[in-house]
Amino acid sequence: MFQSFEVTARPQQGPPRLKALRTVLETEGLDGFLVPRADAHQGEYVAAHDERLAWLTGFTGSAGFCAALREVAGVFIDGRYRTQVKAQVAAEFTPVPWPEVSLGDWLKEQLPKGSIVGFDPWLHTPAQISQVETALEGTGITLRHCGNLVDQIWQDQPAPPMMPAKVHPLEFAGESHTDKCTRLGAELQTAGHAAAVITLPDSLCWLLNLRGADIPRNPIAHGFAVLHGSGAIDLFMEPSKLNGLEGHLGPNVTSHAPGDFLSFLERLDGPVRLEKTSVPVIVADVIGDRVQWGDDPCALPKACKNEAEIAGSAAAHLRDGAAVCELLAWLDDQVPGSLTETQVVSQLEGYRQRDNALQDISFETIAGTGPNGAIMHYRVTEETDAVLEDGHLIVLDSGGQYLDGTTDITRTVAIGTPPREAQEAFTRVLAGMIGMSRLRWPKGLAGRDIEMIGRLPLWMAGQDFDHGLGHGVGAYLSVHEGPQRLSKVSHVPLAPGMILSNEPGYYREGAFGIRIENLLVVQKAADLPGGDVHREMLDWRTLAYAPIDRRLILPDLLNTSARSWLNAYHAQVAEKIGPRLSQPAKLWLDAATAPI
Repeated sequence: MFQSFEVTARPQQGPPRLKALRTVLETEGLDGFLVPRADAHQGEYVAAHDERLAWLTGFTGSAGFCAALREVAGVFIDGRYRTQVKAQVAAEFTPVPWPEVSLGDWLKEQLPKGSIVGFDPWLHTPAQISQVETALEGTGITLRHCGNLVDQIWQDQPAPPMMPAKVHPLEFAGESHTDKCTRLGAELQTAGHAAAVITLPDSLCWLLNLRGADIPRNPIAHGFAVLHGSGAIDLFMEPSKLNGLEGHLGPNVTSHAPGDFLSFLERLDGPVRLEKTSVPVIVADVIGDRVQWGDDPCALPKACKNEAEIAGSAAAHLRDGAAVCELLAWLDDQVPGSLTETQVVSQLEGYRQRDNALQDISFETIAGTGPNGAIMHYRVTEETDAVLEDGHLIVLDSGGQYLDGTTDITRTVAIGTPPREAQEAFTRVLAGMIGMSRLRWPKGLAGRDIEMIGRLPLWMAGQDFDHGLGHGVGAYLSVHEGPQRLSKVSHVPLAPGMILSNEPGYYREGAFGIRIENLLVVQKAADLPGGDVHREMLDWRTLAYAPIDRRLILPDLLNTSARSWLNAYHAQVAEKIGPRLSQPAKLWLDAATAPI
């Protein structure tokens, strides 16, 4: 099993650890310390060594931070985690709704003039610190660089990950790393930049056609790099990770020990491009007046997949869809009350592992039944494992890391007879998902310009959900990839080759949750008769194929176009996935994809 179900953090562990941290605060002459979720590479997912936020507070979500002061400790969480945090942190920690309440404003309310709050400059970005410092202007409250105080008290902290890197084959990458470096180096020169510092692990691995295993579920290797205008690369990665890769990297890549990174930056000629929202503060401080703020040079090229990457993702989704359909057929054959969430997770992983290309799951499978389904990023443990009972829904959000692609799909399934209110909400969620899937839009629009399409049916019923409509997805890389998003805050124009999720949902705390998700790839839309010939339009190609539970659909709440799309989609599921299934699952699929 890739997934395990042990409890990794408990609320009662937090208070003594917070007390120990406050003792260090007093010793250091500080009034507070910031504990982020992030590591030095600023990726969303972190290794066990860097799980400082979970270790201190008990909160295990993938986004958030703690401001631990001498008298109060705020755990800042966004809308995805406001149910989850209640069960994970002790009373000594105060959940703070973020970003509605900013860290700067909260510190002003909690601290007197002259207070000093420490932070580790490896774990925060210049954008984050600048925002807080701006809010604190005139208050006499200051932020100060310091060592990591959590590391001082974490006696059994796991060692940093040292897993070997491996080559990502050209047949899946679609472009050699030498060509990528040359192309992006030329773009740096055109922009007047001598070099760019790369700290995001997925950017580094994409650029050099490497993959790794330093982060569970994400095939990345930790390291830093400097890309020069010439296309040459200085790579800072533990030598043990690169054993046997010298031939792949070639003469254009010079390897260094990670400990030499900052001293190398001190000698680097400028101007040097840094990405303000992902580079550590300490890197910006070392570069100093040579800094030229700009985008990560790998971000958009990585997001806009080439033909080989799209073909690999499409192939992976067909095989993954077969595994999901086998699971759904098996689940439908079980008696309500006879299964628990962990059994469903294990069964699904077993179906996925029949594929030799599977390297890992792409994230911890979310299998939340009944009230657990309302916890958006629920992780089932031995202690929370719930029985699938008659009248429940189960939210099943899962994916695989295959050599040729990364998958992510969510289906919500009825257990026994679903309640009417759940069917109504499900149908609205489905209508939003279909609306986005059918959308055509003018080139140049960003996620923020179109994401309301997926929310509109819920809005019209006075309902909504507290997460983005969709995130970018990598090519055998991170299942959450930027900069593309279907989100109210995303300004990045959508472009052909970008893969995004389309996942509206609805969550009623204490009752049920609903989410339906397919992955889509942006493509140039075909011209339409009577359309503007001068106006380029984009639309979606669907990658994920698995049936949507017809028992939860109220057809009268769908318009004719939505019903037609659903029937056409189900016909494609039957055509593409049916031949890949066992005979019992094929019979089940024929019924599950019948027209409504």
